[in-house]
Formats: sequence, C-alpha cells, structure tokens
Amino acid sequence: MRFNQSLFTPLGLLLLTTGLAVTQSPAQNTPRTAPIMSRWEKQLTPENAWREYPRPQMVRKQWQNLNGMWDYAITAKTAPQPTDFSGQILVPFSVESTVSKVNKSLTAEQRLWYRRTVSVPADWAGQRVLLHFGAVDYECSLWVNGGLVGSHTGGSDAFSFDITDYLKDGQNQLVLGVLDPTSTGEQPRGKQLMNPNGIWYTPVSGIWQTVWMEPVAKQTYIEEVKLTPELDAGRVRVDVLLDKPANNYTTAIRLTAMDGSQTVATTLVRAGRSAYLTLKNPKLWSPDSPFLYDFKAELVTVTDPFGDTPRNKRPRQDDALNKAFAGATVTGSPLDVVTGYFAMRKIATGRGPGVGTSVANQPVLLLNNKFVFQNGPLDQGWWPGSLLTPPSDEAMAFEIDFLKKSGFNMLRKHIKVEPDRYYYLCDKMGMLVWQDMPSGFLEGQNEAPGDQSEPIRRSKGKEQFELELRRMMNRLHNHPSIVTWVVHNEGWGQYDNKRLADWVKALDPSRTVNASSGWNDLGAGDFYDIHTYEPEPNAPAPKTDRVVVIGEFGGIGWPVQGHLWNPEMRNWGYQTYQSADEVLKAYQKKYAKIVEYYQKQALSAAVYTQTTDVEGEVNGLLTYDREVIKIPIETLKKIHAPLFK
Repeated sequence: MRFNQSLFTPLGLLLLTTGLAVTQSPAQNTPRTAPIMSRWEKQLTPENAWREYPRPQMVRKQWQNLNGMWDYAITAKTAPQPTDFSGQILVPFSVESTVSKVNKSLTAEQRLWYRRTVSVPADWAGQRVLLHFGAVDYECSLWVNGGLVGSHTGGSDAFSFDITDYLKDGQNQLVLGVLDPTSTGEQPRGKQLMNPNGIWYTPVSGIWQTVWMEPVAKQTYIEEVKLTPELDAGRVRVDVLLDKPANNYTTAIRLTAMDGSQTVATTLVRAGRSAYLTLKNPKLWSPDSPFLYDFKAELVTVTDPFGDTPRNKRPRQDDALNKAFAGATVTGSPLDVVTGYFAMRKIATGRGPGVGTSVANQPVLLLNNKFVFQNGPLDQGWWPGSLLTPPSDEAMAFEIDFLKKSGFNMLRKHIKVEPDRYYYLCDKMGMLVWQDMPSGFLEGQNEAPGDQSEPIRRSKGKEQFELELRRMMNRLHNHPSIVTWVVHNEGWGQYDNKRLADWVKALDPSRTVNASSGWNDLGAGDFYDIHTYEPEPNAPAPKTDRVVVIGEFGGIGWPVQGHLWNPEMRNWGYQTYQSADEVLKAYQKKYAKIVEYYQKQALSAAVYTQTTDVEGEVNGLLTYDREVIKIPIETLKKIHAPLFK
C-alpha cells in the first residue's frame, strides 16, 4: 500500500513522495478506546471468546480451552516476576485492544505478565500434556509452578511446550512474561506502529490467539502432518512426523482418505517415510466447488513384516519397504489418532487453453490446469475492538461470504497471519488466498520506488525474518486455499529478494511465489506485480517469463459518518468521495480498465484496496465496524462478472 506525502503531517515518520518508510520514535500514545465496534465484538464475553477447536487440520478428541480471564501486570522489563497483578485481561485479545478490557500500551522498556491456574482432567492421567499458544507478540517465556519451561520468539506463529514434568496434582500456576519492541525493532510486525497514523495501526502485544492444552501419548505421538496434492498424478503426498524418530520396524502410520463416510483411499506406511494416497477420479477443489476430503492418520503398532530377517539383509529400496508395510498386520489399538482434511487442487503458471490475448507468449495463472482470473481485495484483517484478533468464527465467515457473493474469488492477506480457523473457512467456503509475509524494518532498511539496489540487512535481522517466514509456510502448508506466497511488499524491509524467492519456491514448489508486490521488481518469482492507485489503473508491462498482475489498485475513500474510527482526523483514501454515487462511478471506472487488461493483455489477477476501512483509512468496501456495505453486493458482482467469462 502506497502513501502520499501530501496527505498528512508526519510525526516520527519519514515520508517519500511516492511511498512510505518508517522512522519510529519510542514515544507511545495511549491506545484508542474503540469508538465503534462490530456486532461480533459487542457480543464477546469470557464464556464465548474463541471456544472452537483451534487446529482444524489436526484434530484430537481431548483438549482444554484456556481462553478467558487471566491476571495481568505490566512492569519494567528489568523487574522480577510480580507477586501482585493489576487486574484481569480477556485472552486471546491483545493488551492494547478494547475487548481485552485493558486497553493499555506496552513499550519496549516494559514486560507484560499473564497468570492463571489450570487443573489437568483426571482422564488425561498417564499421558503427556502439551500447552499451545496460537500466537504471542513478540518474545515470551513460560513458567509452570515456578519452573521455567521455555521461551519463544516470533509474533505470528503457533508454538507449544511440553509441560508434563512441571505439573502437580490439583491446581497448577501458569505465568507468561512478554516483551514486544513493536516498531522500535526490525522484527516482522506488519502494520503495527507505536504512534499509529495513516496506513499504520495500533500495536498488538502479548497473547492474541487461542491458548489451549491437549494430552498426547507418553511413548510417542504425531507432531506434524504435511499434505501435498499432486493433481496430475491423481494422488496426495502425506508426510506424518512423530515427536521423535521410530528406529524400528513395528511403528507404522495408517492413513485413510474419505469422501463423507466412504473410504476412497487407505494405506499403511513405516513411520518416518512419505506415503501416497491415490484417488480414482479425484474431486477437485476450486472457489466454485471447494470440495474437501476427510483424512485420518493413526499411529499404530504392526508385526514386523520382515520377521527374523537380520537388519543388514532387509531391503533398502522404497518399493520393497512400502509393499511390505502396506501388507503388515496391525496389533492392538492406535497410540495416537488425528483427523483433518485435504483438497485436490493445483496452482501453476503457463499458457492455459482458451487464453485470448494480443500479447504474445504471456503466461497466466492456472488453477487445476485452467486459466482462472483471480479477483480479490487487499484484506488486512484488523478489527476496531479486537485489533489483529478476529472476534469469532461467525465474524470471519461473514467477511468471506460477503466477498464471495460480491464476485471475488481471491483475497490477499496483507502482511498478517490469521488464526488457523480463518484459513479453514477459506478452505471450506472456497476462497483463494495470497499470503503475505509480515514485514519488519527500521529506517534505512527500506526501499523507495526506483531504488537501484536493496539496503543490506544485519545477519540477526535476516535470520529472524527467514525463520518466521519458514514457520509461516510450514504451519499453513496444508491449506488448499493458500495458492501464493508473497515475500516482500513495496520494499518494506526488502532484501535478497531473488534469493528469498528462489528459496521459498524450493521449499514449496506446489505454490506460486510473488517475490515483490509493488515498487522495485528484480525479475524474481512467478509474478510481475505493480501497484497503481491512479484514478484509472495502469497496465503492467507484458512478460514472457512471468504472469502479470496488479497487486494493489483502487483505494476509493468514503468516510461514512457514524462509522469512523476517529471523526476528528483526516480520514484518508487515495481518492475520497462523499456519496455512494461518486464511489460507484469511480469503482466502475477502475474495474473497466481491469476487465480491459484481462481481455486484451492476459492480466492474471487484480487486488482492490480494500475489504474494510481500517482505523484512519476509509477506502474499504465495508466500514470498519462491518455495518455499512458501500456498494451493493449485486452491483459488485455485476461489475466483476466479465472477469470470469
């Protein structure tokens, strides 16, 4: 998203004539109490806050939700663990948010503390207990009953601790200490700014996704399942990883794929080996038909398929091993069982059939080997009362449903990682996702449009960015809705762009890679992506080696009175109007060019800014409280319809 210098007076910001870079003073304004909230935020209580199972793709029957009221305190970061706590906070909402019931800032010189007690259900006896955090921003340490369990650094990824050895009978005390430098550090943080203004928003510190516990088998358990569809081969690759290697011939994984109640594929594979489930006439996933197969992985014990044959005389070839284990005899009950789902879909670039274009040799985006134009909004996922944490499943589903009914088949999740349940809803409802990596940088670590070279970055900063990028990719790998990884946005902290794009592609060749959305293109990745906020969007130049897309355009502003974050400020859009008629005419004018570029120049995708207003930005299709739809759904659908012919 581009920002123009003339739009506001900078405070602690370095503005460029065609773009924005941040230089952040450490001063912090008190977080604004949300003057407006969505209907779902208004309905939040400690009893109903995020009660759904948090990991839909790897479900176990036993679990315990720890969302609700926790004790909290804010101290100097150098202070010891407090004995007295200030009050209570509603988890999983950040300390700055209104719905957390705290609504306070956290500076880089302070530490945020959480405390609560938990008891372990009696029927978990004899099992190990894992404590999961959906996300904590940014650096945290956990104590259980006074013992230091471990630490984690990274604001957008799920993590867990095995707390079994620290537990006792009865009540157990959990204490979490959190540090968050926000924009005083170069760590990935997306749009958070200590002094929010313009296109930069209120910080989010501490726990901001679900906290929960689950029991797992004491001996060994399934820690990770990786599912990769191979559409052209009619199969899905399955990698099941245990918490530790099984160096024997009696531990195996039984895999089952189901269409409803009907088993359509099953196999048995030695633990620690890849497996394939072959599907006859597979049902494909697409936005028009988002079919999901159910899936089950069981950790089982088998009779050694090679009997008394010495190890040094057993076959080493995959085919012989797979055949032997596929016919092995299972003994006893499974040690662990997880359920989930997968889909059969393929995303690629190529010269799909039926592509009419005056541009010779222009590749296009292919979904399931067919050219499907990807029309979506820039979707930032912020909420007035709960900030980065969506208020509920219902709230997330409302937005996705609105977009689908309006003729969008894709969204660009803009420098934010959502909770797993968001992507589950995209999988289930049929919404393609471009997933941005959250950016992070300090002044001097950013680019301006036209810069010839990228700023160099410290090794420490690069190591953390790449660690969190890989975590994001690993955690979200199984979601069929995610079709594209976006590495950098508009030069915000951009470095080593070609190396990173090649690395991301090597890690996940099953998806396309958008190396740099907007500004300085270095010829990397699968996309040539421009940002064009003119009243009539410009067309990207044709490319013979990459698809061409408009990664951001639009930005039509309309400040709707009674639905503004701050009526006293300059509410901002790229072009701002004051009536529904003016907004509609501007929208039609912009999309007429998108249709033209699709029909005549093989434009593969366009991303309109944006789904909702966000704080001081009023260029959403919805107001920030999601109460006003600025252009009727049927009108939007009619405007977009030529993109799907």
